[in-house]
Amino acid sequence: MTEKYLAALLASTLVTPAMADEKADLLKLRQVIAEERAELQQLKNTTASLLDVFVQQGLLDKQKADSLLKAAKAGAAPVAPTDAAAEPAPAAKRIRVTHVPEFVKEEIRQEVMAGLADQVTRQVKADAKQEKWGIPAALPEWLGNVKLSADVRLRAQDDFFGAGNVQNTYPDYPNINRDGGVLAARNHNEAFLNTGKDRLRFRERFRLGLDAQITDGLKAGLRLATSNQFSPVSSNQTLGNTGQSYQVAIDRAFMQYDYLDRQGNDWFSLYGGRIANPWVSTEMQFSPDLSFEGLAGTFRWKMNQDDAAVKNYRAADANGRFGLQMGPQTPDSLFLTLGAFPIQEVNFSTSDKWLFGGQLGADWLVHDDSRLKIAAAYYDYQNVSARANARDSFRHDWTAPQFSQKGNSMVPINSNDGFNSRCGDSQSLQGQGCLFGLASGFKIFDATVMYDFAGFAPTHALLSLDYAKNLGYDAGRIEREFPAYLGKDNKARTNAFQVRLDVGDQEIKRFKDWSAIVAYRYVQRDAVLDAFTDTVFHQGGTDAKGWMIGGNYGLAKNTWLMLRWFSTQAVDGPPLNIDTATLDLNVRL
Repeated sequence: MTEKYLAALLASTLVTPAMADEKADLLKLRQVIAEERAELQQLKNTTASLLDVFVQQGLLDKQKADSLLKAAKAGAAPVAPTDAAAEPAPAAKRIRVTHVPEFVKEEIRQEVMAGLADQVTRQVKADAKQEKWGIPAALPEWLGNVKLSADVRLRAQDDFFGAGNVQNTYPDYPNINRDGGVLAARNHNEAFLNTGKDRLRFRERFRLGLDAQITDGLKAGLRLATSNQFSPVSSNQTLGNTGQSYQVAIDRAFMQYDYLDRQGNDWFSLYGGRIANPWVSTEMQFSPDLSFEGLAGTFRWKMNQDDAAVKNYRAADANGRFGLQMGPQTPDSLFLTLGAFPIQEVNFSTSDKWLFGGQLGADWLVHDDSRLKIAAAYYDYQNVSARANARDSFRHDWTAPQFSQKGNSMVPINSNDGFNSRCGDSQSLQGQGCLFGLASGFKIFDATVMYDFAGFAPTHALLSLDYAKNLGYDAGRIEREFPAYLGKDNKARTNAFQVRLDVGDQEIKRFKDWSAIVAYRYVQRDAVLDAFTDTVFHQGGTDAKGWMIGGNYGLAKNTWLMLRWFSTQAVDGPPLNIDTATLDLNVRL
């Protein structure tokens, strides 16, 4: 600062031959410097007083204030002695200060104040941000442990039906069960699925989530979502309801405990409530919107945790790979996931419907960020198959599913035999049912392989294979309980597989992020439970095969488009060809 001052001072002086009184000029220069020193001292005192006020008001602690003063002193340039009389004057010329303009002095003062003020302001802002001064400090401590998330999806969905499809061939079993029979549902134009009229729909999904860290390792979560309340596999709200309010439901409500050792390794996690999908799986088995109700736990055996690649690995979000559930995100580990989920609680019965599941898998970082995941699962659905009622009995009504899509073999729990007062001619024709349930039991073996190749990073190629086999189909039991009802269709059609390739960015977070998808799926009618599968492929359910192609493209930060085209047809049933196009605009916090 002294050098700048002298430069400015010299620039405003008049250079003349050394004929004036040298001593008077030097005394004047010394006086000017002394005055500027006094002003700097005054500024220093003012700054120190200001920091004291910050300390007294609780905006700055004493230790921080002292460190600021020390930093300012350490950054100041040393000032040379100002005894001008001791300095030798040039022999040829001498400099005489005739006048120091006020604007020069004011400029110097402003420069000093601005420099010091900027330094203090930067330091105070940095400390305030790090230590959460001011208003956040006055808020409850728990608020800092709460994390909010939200996402919105607008969808245009267009369904195209093949010209060879025959109308009134696929019963709409949920409506038939609700209305009390085939004739009763037909009177409401609800007895059969639409198989011939193309349909364009605009739909919306909104979700708001809250996660709260209760204590070390324990958190609780809540998520609200638009919902039609009757479907566990879709959070879509279809637009066009004459201005009526949207339905909002609790989509998730859970507690989660993660056990961490001293090195921060999470050896196991326990979940309870309405939770996210805990399984390594694809949309062929479980819809991306499906939540699970019950208890689950994942146990991990970790290896190579000191390896730098393993330690620094960070799993990507799933928004670039919609429909794939990657399960535990712990590379170089073996994992075991167990779960027990009540599906339907039945009054006056000990035969509640349950899903018990177990999955054993391995997760390896093969090379750099290339990752291989293998998992084998067994899903045992208890008490989900139909049981026939005796005439005029209500005993087994509970075996009817509360929700289904289409594809699984169905049999009548109540049927019109000409004598059944609970299923008469006003409800169904002779031989038709009034209440239907699942013919098959479901004990499903599922094997999933996912290989994420990162050799073209940041572009990734993820190949996923999913195979399912239902071991619960019992043709003999079905024939005994429902004689001749299924006829030649009473045979095991219980295999399913999907092959899918995702290429592009793992996450769609920024402008120009992208990914492309191609998949082929083949699902026989009783391979998986149709209630829990993807809702778009073949308009949901099973007994379908076909292709899906699509992709994602980032429009801006956390804003992206997803376009998909599905071309599907029935595997065994009457001709049913469906092509579907979906265009989604997604945003998230």
